[in-house]
Amino acid sequence: MQILIAGASGFLGGRLVPHLRAAGHDVTQLVRRPARNPGELRWDPAGGLLDATAVAGRDAVINLAGAGVGDRRWTAQYKRTLRTSRVDTTATLARAIAAAGAERPRVLLNSSAVGFYGDTGDRPVDEQSPPGEGFLADLCKVWEAATRPAEDAGTRVALLRTGFPLAKDGGLLKPLYLQFKLFAGGRMGGGTQYLPWMSLPDWLAAVTFTLEREITGPVNLTGPEPVTNAEFSAALAKVLHRPNLLPVPGFALKAAVGEFGAEALVSQRVLPGVLVREGFPFAHRTVEAALQQAVSATT
Repeated sequence: MQILIAGASGFLGGRLVPHLRAAGHDVTQLVRRPARNPGELRWDPAGGLLDATAVAGRDAVINLAGAGVGDRRWTAQYKRTLRTSRVDTTATLARAIAAAGAERPRVLLNSSAVGFYGDTGDRPVDEQSPPGEGFLADLCKVWEAATRPAEDAGTRVALLRTGFPLAKDGGLLKPLYLQFKLFAGGRMGGGTQYLPWMSLPDWLAAVTFTLEREITGPVNLTGPEPVTNAEFSAALAKVLHRPNLLPVPGFALKAAVGEFGAEALVSQRVLPGVLVREGFPFAHRTVEAALQQAVSATT
């Protein structure tokens, strides 16, 4: 396939591009700086600028762009950045796809997040569940809605509601890996909150799976067996042969990182209903297997 991808330099995008190329796809990366090689194309998402010719004739567009949710404290300014880096980018791509007319891409895979569901407590949720409440839930709703021009034009749209792909050098696991290696690991908050993990190889495979099948609408990219934070911490301690003795109190996390700390403590018992229904072959069905893969990976 001829694939155009936004957000290719991020934690997940930087891994998806070589994965797709290894599978034989021709991948062009959208970049904000001047293009340096034929595999790059410059655009200005902040200004809403992407010519329809950039997407015309492509088979697929994958959008993973967005500022890091956990990169810094959520000031009012950074919350605006979180929104514009997702919603404006998505809207720019969707408009360009619609403007391409008969030459528009057949499919748009657009990033979203399990934050859509808010705090679900012990209640399992899947793609049929309604949106929750809170900043991230509200953000996900407008983020997903920004794909509408592409969908209205006839392009298949799949919304990748990603949980926490596990890699020791990025995402959720990166700081936890270091803490446990230094004998300073433990659960966060009360530990009863559910954590929607997924192995990184399964995440990559699930994106390709969604790309190649006629799947539309939301797709939860999470493992098949969600666990509580306490269970996750115990599994990580076991895999790393480290103690699990130093919990991080909820009030301390909230004091350290503000509103994001409160969101980080919500419970999300998210199930990958669409992937299961479509017969996706999970390579790592348990959190222990996923963590073992993550800490053993060389890249």
